[in-house]
Amino acid sequence: FSQSKFVPDISIIVDSSYIYNSLKDASSYERPGFIHHHEQSDSHHDHGLQQNNGFNLNYAEISFYAPVDPYFDLFTVLHASGEGAEVEEAYFTTQKLPAGFKIKGGKFLSSVGRMNDKHAHNWDFADLPLIYQAFFGSQLNEIGAQISWLTPLPFYLLIGSEILKGENEASFGVEGFEAGSKEIEKARYPNVYTSFIKASFDVGNLTFLLGASEIYGKSRINYGIDESGGHAFYGTTWIAGADITIRYDFSSYQYVAFQSEYLYRKKDGELYENSGTISIEDFTAKQSGFYSQLIVRTGKLTRIGFRYDLLAKNDIGENSEEAKENLPRYTVMAEYSPTEFSRFRLQYIYDKSIYNESTNKVNHQIIFQCNLAIGAHGAHSF
Repeated sequence: FSQSKFVPDISIIVDSSYIYNSLKDASSYERPGFIHHHEQSDSHHDHGLQQNNGFNLNYAEISFYAPVDPYFDLFTVLHASGEGAEVEEAYFTTQKLPAGFKIKGGKFLSSVGRMNDKHAHNWDFADLPLIYQAFFGSQLNEIGAQISWLTPLPFYLLIGSEILKGENEASFGVEGFEAGSKEIEKARYPNVYTSFIKASFDVGNLTFLLGASEIYGKSRINYGIDESGGHAFYGTTWIAGADITIRYDFSSYQYVAFQSEYLYRKKDGELYENSGTISIEDFTAKQSGFYSQLIVRTGKLTRIGFRYDLLAKNDIGENSEEAKENLPRYTVMAEYSPTEFSRFRLQYIYDKSIYNESTNKVNHQIIFQCNLAIGAHGAHSF
C-alpha cells in the first residue's frame, strides 16, 4: 500500500516540424474518388502532422497509465494541437480473465491493421500511409469495446473482435441528414464491427508478423448535401486488410525490417446528389491500396527508411470516369535519436497522387521533424 504505487506513470511528448511544399495550398488538392477537399477541410489530415508550410507545432501528447487494482489497468492520452485539444484515448483493460482473454473498453485506437493502433510518435515516418488517409481520414479511433484471446499455442497468435460507435467520417459516420423529402436517421449504436487475427514466429534472428482484419458498418457520409453541388452516401461499408512484417536483427541495435499492408474497401448503398434538385441512385464503390516500406537501423542512434504508397483500384460505378487509379507516392527518411527521449527526422516525399480538378500535379515535400519526450512512457509494441 505504498503511496508511490498509486501515482500513475505520466509522460509528455511534444512534436514539431518545419515543412516545405512545392505546391501552394497542397492540402487543398484532391485524390479523386479517395480524398476530397470536403474531407480534408473537416479535420482529415494525419492526426500527427500539420501540413502548413513553415514551422508547425504538430501536437503535445500527455499520457497517464496506472493499475487501478489487481483486476484493471487504466490508460488515458490527451492530444493537443493548434486546432484544439481532445481525449485521444481513455480506456481500461482487464488483467485477471482466465484462459488468455482480455477486455478493453472506452475510447481507443482499433487493433485492426498494422498501423492503426500506433501513436504518432511511434510511426516510422512523419505521416501515415496514403491508404489510411483515404479509408480512415487518419486512424480508426472509436468509443467501444474489444475482446481478445491470446491462444496457448507455442507461437504468438492473437484473435480479437470489437464493437464500435462508428463515428469515423471517412468510411462510416453516425449523423443523419436530409436529402430533399428523404430523411436518413441518426445511427443506433454500435454502428461498426471489427475482427482481427495476428500471428508471429521466429526463425533464428528472423521474425515474422502476419495479420488480417475485417471492418463492417453502416455509412452516413454527408459532403454538403444541403448545398448545390453537394452529395451524400447512405449504405454499408466493408473493409478487409492483410499485413506482413519481416525483421532481421543483426545485433541489439542493428536490424532491417520490411513491412507491407493492403486494404480493400467496398461501399454499397445510395448516393444522393444536389444539382438544384435531389437525385438518388444506387451506388457501389470498390477501392484498394497498399504501402510497402523498408526500415534499416544502421546503428544505436540512426535509422533510414523508404516507403512506396499506391492508391490502386478505384471503381466507383458510374462516376468511375471522374476517379483516378494507380496514384503513387514515394517517401525517404533519415532519423537521428541522441537518446530514447529525443528524435530528429528528415523526410522527403515525391507525391504524384494529387489532382487539381482533372490535372495531375506533383508535390515535392520536405519535412524536418523534432520529437521530444519526458516522463515515464511504456515500451512500444513490435
